[in-house]
Formats: sequence, structure tokens, C-alpha cells
Amino acid sequence: MDKELYKELNEQIRKELYSAYLYLSMASYFDSINLEGFAHWMKLQAKEEFGHAMKIYDFLNDKGERVILESIEKPISEFSSPIEVFEKTLEHEKKVTKSIENLFKLAKEKKDYATEIMLQWFISEQVEEEKQASIILEKLKKIEDKDYLLFYFDKEMAKRGE
Repeated sequence: MDKELYKELNEQIRKELYSAYLYLSMASYFDSINLEGFAHWMKLQAKEEFGHAMKIYDFLNDKGERVILESIEKPISEFSSPIEVFEKTLEHEKKVTKSIENLFKLAKEKKDYATEIMLQWFISEQVEEEKQASIILEKLKKIEDKDYLLFYFDKEMAKRGE
């Protein structure tokens, strides 16, 4: 495997693990303000991001490459509102999308077809990730300052994975 592509795939594993860490931090915030449904949603999101990291990990392993794990920075842990959490979620997902697109471009330049194919799954996944964050953010903005609706929405968020 091309050395630059190998290095960037290892870096993407770190980014995916950071995403899991970030979403777990967001879950902790929601737990602290008794929005268990939102916390549940974020915990599932964290597990999903860990799965993304493992998908790349397994791919590199299947290609005979050793995964080198780098340190993960501390995620943000203080938020002013659920709206801010989902603004940060959408912003973060857009960064991840850009990172995946850059990886795909590099794989294409290096003519690494197996990596291109693997990354196509991530490109499709990022469309869904941004869509979900955007939908939740828009719903939160519509119910802003209506706490009774926030608790109703919290119950809806708890249904993820059912």
C-alpha cells in the first residue's frame, strides 16, 4: 500500500475514534440534564463511530498493514443547550465528510481501487450522518424555548435502535 495513503487511513481511524469519544461526551452532557433519550441516541452514535474505526482497522489488517494508533484529544464537554450539541454534531460530521472525500481522492490518485471501493461506503454513510444531524437540529430549533416539547422529543430520541 502507498505510504501516504496508509498514513492517512491510520489518521482516519484516529478521527473516527475521536468521533466516538466526542459523542460519548455529548451523551454525558445529556445524561447530566436528564435527557436520557438524547443520551441514548448519542451513545448509539458513539458505538457507530467506533464501528467505523474498526471497519478501516480491519481493512488495513486484511491488506497486511499494521494499524498504528495515535492519541485522541480530549473532546469538548461543556454545552449551553441541546441545540448547541447538534450544531457541533453537524459541524463535526461535515469535517469527517471532508476527510473521507480527501481520502477517496488520494486513493483515486494512487490507483488503489480496493481502498476506493471501501471508502465509497463511508461516502454514502456520511450523507446519512449529515442528514440525521441536520434533521434533529432543525427540530430542536423549532421547539426552542418549549421545554414540554423537548421532553416529548427526548422520548422519540430514545427509540433509536428499536
